[in-house]
Amino acid sequence: MSDNQAVETAFTTYEEARDWIESLVPFGIRPGLDRIRLLLERFDHPERRLKFIHVAGTNGKGSVCAYLTRVLVKAGYDVGTYTSPYITSFTNRIQYNGTDMDPEALVELVNEVRPQVEEIAASELGSPTMFEVSTLLAILYYARRTYPDFVVWETGLGGRLDVTNVVSPLLSVITNVGHDHMDILGDSLEAIAREKAGIIKPGVPVVASVTQPEAIAVLREQAAAAKSTLYLLGEQYHERLLSQRENEQVFEFDGLQRSLGSLAITMNGRHQVTNAAVAVMALEVLRSYYAVLVDEDVLRSGLRETVWAGRLEMVSQEPRLLLDGAHNPEGAAALAAALQDTYSYKRLHVMLGMLENKSHRATLRHILPLVDSLIVTEPEFRKKMSADALAALVAEEGCACEIIIEPDWRQALDQLQARTGPEDLAVVTGTLYLIADVRSRLLDHSDYEKGW
Repeated sequence: MSDNQAVETAFTTYEEARDWIESLVPFGIRPGLDRIRLLLERFDHPERRLKFIHVAGTNGKGSVCAYLTRVLVKAGYDVGTYTSPYITSFTNRIQYNGTDMDPEALVELVNEVRPQVEEIAASELGSPTMFEVSTLLAILYYARRTYPDFVVWETGLGGRLDVTNVVSPLLSVITNVGHDHMDILGDSLEAIAREKAGIIKPGVPVVASVTQPEAIAVLREQAAAAKSTLYLLGEQYHERLLSQRENEQVFEFDGLQRSLGSLAITMNGRHQVTNAAVAVMALEVLRSYYAVLVDEDVLRSGLRETVWAGRLEMVSQEPRLLLDGAHNPEGAAALAAALQDTYSYKRLHVMLGMLENKSHRATLRHILPLVDSLIVTEPEFRKKMSADALAALVAEEGCACEIIIEPDWRQALDQLQARTGPEDLAVVTGTLYLIADVRSRLLDHSDYEKGW
């Protein structure tokens, strides 16, 4: 192809660039690093010029990334943040100092990477996936456009073979290990822990809040093999809840070098205290190893100001409607605990939509005992579980609640709002793909894009 032809076929709009990225979705999830390594090699390894904080775990990854980003930005550092899936638009997943990626930069970078992606697609390796291309775009955006001091780098799935594991970080973080993506990561907590522990690199410190003995044993083994120091919640650092009410939790942190009392967060759910403590310990390790300076008052205000969309997020007051992406048993347990400890209501009305490949029975067992009425629906996603199949599973588990089957999530939402009285609480939960759709509609985000 000539240079003139290349210019003629280049994308000129954000929509064109985004559509091309999303055209790669059918290639699915293919664990492995061969394609991303080849792509980075062709761009002269831009990842080697960046300082990563790599975050893995079953739940809490996004919240920990949000805490770290907010505190570091308030401390005066420039921070790139890579997370997934997105809630409003594709550029949500690639942020710089808390602001979405510039759409014009996305167009420019897509035009740059597209020829390489298509050349690899024609080889025996096959086409790079949407997530592989997104990861490459994020690295190029940070290494060639924004030059952050740190990149807060969220794992997509697992760790060992996840595309993000192509980097060598300053610090590895493993929030927890739970029952999610078991069709890919393994059918036991030990197997899943081994996949997540795959982000541990030689000599790189590790902060974790894993609690199960078999998972902890795996982390200890992997850290020892890599000669990496492991900082484990309950051993090298501790957190203790001091007070809890809606939109404010106060806790104390005790680390190896100092203790901090009366730290406050506005994110709800007891699990968010643990996530905040993980972030504080990560910052303590960065201070010890790399002289990262965060004043105590900056830490306190940064923690308090942190928000994360779609996680115990109250998006409406009339009626009161809460969004929470509890898509696995551990997430459902955290939601159930918050519904009992944090929120008050007369009746609880829940709208639920799931994907096919989740541990639904264990998830339902946490939620069903609390529910007065349950509306079962379907997310608009290629791997959705049908409302009828999910309702049948609910019936098998047993629920004293009223059960409504409404496949159309928009009509389901209308029914949920209509039946929620002034003293009641409505909750939309399940897959984040449903949460993203509902959130966009309730907050009137006309520029909303489906979050892959």
